[in-house]
Amino acid sequence: MHYRKVCSITFVGLGLFSMISGAQDVQFENVIVHKEPGRFGGWPANNGVWSWGGEIVVGFSLGYFKNVERGHAIDGDRPTVLRLARSMDGGQTWSLETPSFLDERGKEKDPVDCPGGLDFTHPDFAMRARMNSRGENPSCIYYSFDRCKTWQGPYAFPMFDQQRIMSRTDYLVNRKNELVLFTTASKRNNREGRVFCARTVDGGKSWSFVSWVGPEPTGFSIMPSTVRLSPTKLLTTIRRKEGPEHWIEAWTSDDNGKNWKYLNRPAESTGGSAGNPSSIIELRDGRLAITYGFRSEPFGIRARLSEDRGQTWGDEIILRDDGGCWDLGYPRSVQRKDGKIVTIYYFNDRPDSERYIAATIWDPGDE
Repeated sequence: MHYRKVCSITFVGLGLFSMISGAQDVQFENVIVHKEPGRFGGWPANNGVWSWGGEIVVGFSLGYFKNVERGHAIDGDRPTVLRLARSMDGGQTWSLETPSFLDERGKEKDPVDCPGGLDFTHPDFAMRARMNSRGENPSCIYYSFDRCKTWQGPYAFPMFDQQRIMSRTDYLVNRKNELVLFTTASKRNNREGRVFCARTVDGGKSWSFVSWVGPEPTGFSIMPSTVRLSPTKLLTTIRRKEGPEHWIEAWTSDDNGKNWKYLNRPAESTGGSAGNPSSIIELRDGRLAITYGFRSEPFGIRARLSEDRGQTWGDEIILRDDGGCWDLGYPRSVQRKDGKIVTIYYFNDRPDSERYIAATIWDPGDE
């Protein structure tokens, strides 16, 4: 099956059309989440996304743009701060917020022990897992019970006898006081990385190591994105690199994360420059949707759908292919009540221009 892009409204012109005979139309609309001249907005996948109907909140990093020969175009000599963007209309418009967990200097505090007893089933609950260079623990956890307006934390996340833990936000709520978190630890050589999952059953007071997801790679296996397919079955998609190859890999567990088996590659390539992480969600009709950045020409954002719980994946959907260079992607996606998907990522129009947070609102059609 092929897909044709049908542009609705964009901020970059009329969009591109792939006129393929018999193609299925994929309607899409591109919107700006946050863009400032001279700034670098990046990495929603490092920060997380949360949604309650038409209300969506996404986290990202905001630094200063600097045109460099290699690496991300961000000025390492100037401060980078954490920000949230909130939409109250399903991703059409956005407002900028400063997270409440930052101190008066815009810095994160040192983590402390969590008292536990947190109710993960609270209707306005959100959790944020974060790499934190301060204190003894390099990763920490924040909780919110008012849709990300205020946060509790940071709370220390255990090291599990690992050299480093590089947490991003990927979790599943099991019941009131039980939650499973998917994250990345360094390999035995102290380089990135290897995915594992951990569980709390006392509302965040303590955590237990559950399992590694797959063997230790030669390259890296990092940045999981996970969905629950049944009371016992999980599926996680992982950013993979071996040599010059970069792809998305899927693993499944039939026993709530205790054991894992390799499934397939939902995306055979995420382009060069170290590839890109994915975001996987289950749609209301039972299909799965995976979105990811593509860091080779044509630079952009792509997606695939599965109608059989991840056993097979449809043809690649090009959400956009107008990026100026490889420095883009790191998406997070949610589905609206009307069935449309909101995919949020960082983007650029030219190599020598700012990086900004954008979103594509697209219709995955019917099963």
